[in-house]
Amino acid sequence: MLFLGGKSSLAQEEQPIGTETVTVVKPYSPTVSDAFKIRPEPVLTDSITLQKKPIEYTIFSVPVASTFSPSKGRAAQVEKEAPESLYNSYLTAAVGNFNNALVDFYTSHEMDQGDKRFDISLNHFSSRGDIENTPLDTDFYNSSLGLNYTQKASSLSWGAGIEGGHRLYNWYGIPSDIFSEATIQEMDELQQYYHAGVQAHIETESSFFKRGDILYRRFWDAADSGEDRAVFKPRFQVPLENDALFISGKLDYVGGSFANADVNNPENTTGIDYSLLQVGLNPSLEMKGDNYTLNLGANFVYGQDLENNDSNFYIYPSVRASYRLLEESAIVYVGVEGELDQNSYYDYTVQNPYMSPTLQIVPTDRQYDAFLGLKGQLLPNLSYNFKGSYTAENRKPLYLLNAINEFRDDEKSYHYGNSFEVFYDDVKTLGLFGELNVDVNRNFSLGVNAAIYDYNTETGNPAWNLPNTEASLFLDYQIGDQWYVGGTLFYVGEREDLATEVVTTTFPSEPNAVLLTLDSYFDANAHVGYRFSDQFSVFVRGSNLADNQYQRWANFRVQSLQVLGGLTYKFDL
Repeated sequence: MLFLGGKSSLAQEEQPIGTETVTVVKPYSPTVSDAFKIRPEPVLTDSITLQKKPIEYTIFSVPVASTFSPSKGRAAQVEKEAPESLYNSYLTAAVGNFNNALVDFYTSHEMDQGDKRFDISLNHFSSRGDIENTPLDTDFYNSSLGLNYTQKASSLSWGAGIEGGHRLYNWYGIPSDIFSEATIQEMDELQQYYHAGVQAHIETESSFFKRGDILYRRFWDAADSGEDRAVFKPRFQVPLENDALFISGKLDYVGGSFANADVNNPENTTGIDYSLLQVGLNPSLEMKGDNYTLNLGANFVYGQDLENNDSNFYIYPSVRASYRLLEESAIVYVGVEGELDQNSYYDYTVQNPYMSPTLQIVPTDRQYDAFLGLKGQLLPNLSYNFKGSYTAENRKPLYLLNAINEFRDDEKSYHYGNSFEVFYDDVKTLGLFGELNVDVNRNFSLGVNAAIYDYNTETGNPAWNLPNTEASLFLDYQIGDQWYVGGTLFYVGEREDLATEVVTTTFPSEPNAVLLTLDSYFDANAHVGYRFSDQFSVFVRGSNLADNQYQRWANFRVQSLQVLGGLTYKFDL
């Protein structure tokens, strides 16, 4: 022990041992002990234990005769309504007082399971009656015929058609108590309009080119006037990630000639020629969201007067937007648009058939048409629309009564203050419009609208023959399966015109211009009909029920109470 102790002391002195800390980390390793299982039948230590008595089951089968046979279930049958019979043709014919006659025919034929269709339409309405206190003939005809063919495919559809028409009117609106009986007997007041044209369109689904429309129309009258109109309007679409870019174009030409000089000229020496061309481009970006739609664009138009070698370039705004304030209950919409409107002799005679064949044709520079409105549905069957607008137009066409020119000896008698010319004026128009439509059910509908206008002209003249107030009411009611009734009521406010006379003296002794104020008027119309079957029905129509011989145009009184009765027959052709 001494020896070992000495060796140990010596070793410690030679190599001293330092202090160290050792930390031992042992991971947690849980164990699961055996669960205590409850025996299904515990062992009882009671001295009295009841023994279970064994039970034996036996089945004694006895066959029983049964006559029960379950009935098979049947689905309840719902009474089916007879499908509505559809016919591809119909014919309407009617006659009435004033020797009025109406014929309306239409037929449509499907081919290749509906992919191709051929339509024919024929319309005619005429009157041979005289109007009281009107010495000249007041007959008129209006007939048209159209043939149209369309074809549809999965990604392409197109169509083409031809149309023609004949209209007959009389310049019967001469001023009263001015002309002698001999002068009236020599008047040739008959005017006839003819037109024939072709139109075609093509539309694609999966292409940059979306649609194209082509129109050519020839129009002429009984006074050696003629006009050609050609229009081509393509439309393209460039799809974007979330929006769409539309590009619309137009190529619009109108040209013609009048064999007669302006009515204000004492002599009918030279005619009037016109030739107008427009080329336009309208790019617009359309953006849509959950509650809004926004269309931003501009309209670029180049217009050229080929007859006078004059041209102009126009830039118009083209902006529209709408926003849903309360789902379908309130939708606000706003916009400002402009356009160079192409005017034509044909369009003027459609609006006013008593035009003289001596017109100046120029386009209308509609600088801007700004509007703000609110529309929606207050109830599921009640909709509304209110709009305010402000429009600025240069060279707006206004219909003005032609002067009395007894120095002329034209073949046609339109120079006795009984025809109209076009007076172009720069007009700014403030308008307010409102309408309500009620659809009580599928058998009853009612609509009413009204508009108020305020005009400001550059010349300081009234806006000739434009009313300040207009209103209308529409009613349709289906009574049961057989009877149906309907009616319309129109109100047009006062209008102003000017009666003048061509004189040769520089200083006439009396003024040769008189301002005319045309009274406002109501025009009430109604109809009632009875259906004997799906194919056959009869009807009666009444027009101008108030029996008011108002003047739609100065000196042109309308027919009084008119009654027209007829039938409609549907059939397959």
